[in-house]
Amino acid sequence: MKNIIITSLLILSSINLFSQGKPHVKVFSNFNYDLNSDDNNTYQAFEVKRAYLGYGYDLADNFSVKVTFDVGKNSAGSSYTTFLKIAALNWKASDKLSLNFGMIGTKNFKFMEKAWGKRYIYKSFQDQNKWASSADAGASMTYSISNNLLIDAQILNGEGYKSTQDDLGQMRGGAGVTYKADNLSLRFSRDMIPRKEYTDNFETQSINTFALSYTMSNINIGGEYNIRENTSNILDNTSTAFSLFGNLDMGNGISVFGRYDQSSSEDINEVQWNIDNEGELSIFGIEKQMTKGVKLAVNVRSFKNASLENEQEAEAINSLYFNLEYKF
Repeated sequence: MKNIIITSLLILSSINLFSQGKPHVKVFSNFNYDLNSDDNNTYQAFEVKRAYLGYGYDLADNFSVKVTFDVGKNSAGSSYTTFLKIAALNWKASDKLSLNFGMIGTKNFKFMEKAWGKRYIYKSFQDQNKWASSADAGASMTYSISNNLLIDAQILNGEGYKSTQDDLGQMRGGAGVTYKADNLSLRFSRDMIPRKEYTDNFETQSINTFALSYTMSNINIGGEYNIRENTSNILDNTSTAFSLFGNLDMGNGISVFGRYDQSSSEDINEVQWNIDNEGELSIFGIEKQMTKGVKLAVNVRSFKNASLENEQEAEAINSLYFNLEYKF
């Protein structure tokens, strides 16, 4: 009887808590078709790539909490593995200062992800190529200097939300400046990972990012340029990449869009040390806002691997995608 009473009280407390807070769910799914395959060897598949399940609750005195679980096709486990992505406490210390602590969303590519606005179709460059993680354990702050100018900083474990901190306790830190005026938004940021070994061949890894987004009438364009120095803390291993996108609103919830990414690398001997993971990506498609919380996009993707100057140019790999996002 005592256990029944305790269980009932817990259920009632949970119902009361959820009635005051706000749950959130977001799902990414698609159907894709390999346009390069012949009739006897065609790859095609329906996929549910990712589901985010979360809950937010406002506490007293400008404190709030947010918890989000990431369920997706992850190499760290089974076909669908659940990770705790966000478990963050936010304190709105003043009208200008906001602080976050716990398993928090990182700021490395949040600006570009929001500007691109089509995460369910394809990730932003740094996210797709694992230059940084979208969430990690640590602390961050955002300070509003004016209505147009924001500065932010973060210090993180550096392992991402899918891994625990390593034995060396290596940290990762960064800072950024964002400027917004009318239809233009600009951001510059720097991310750093200290070296683990203090020898002549190792140095602090740094990523410098410049990104912008411009909206005029029914057109939105933007892009980012990234340079990663001393990649994986190896001296003079440099990676560079840029990503450009455009979106044209046709009205009635319909828009056409395109994106182009290119990446390259060079070491101290001017050799493309990371050529196997580099190339050119293009995406072109049309998107329809079906109803509130539901988007559908049809798009063609083309990826061509990088090749050396004296080698034959690689053949492009083309795929047709039907992407769907539904959230509440």
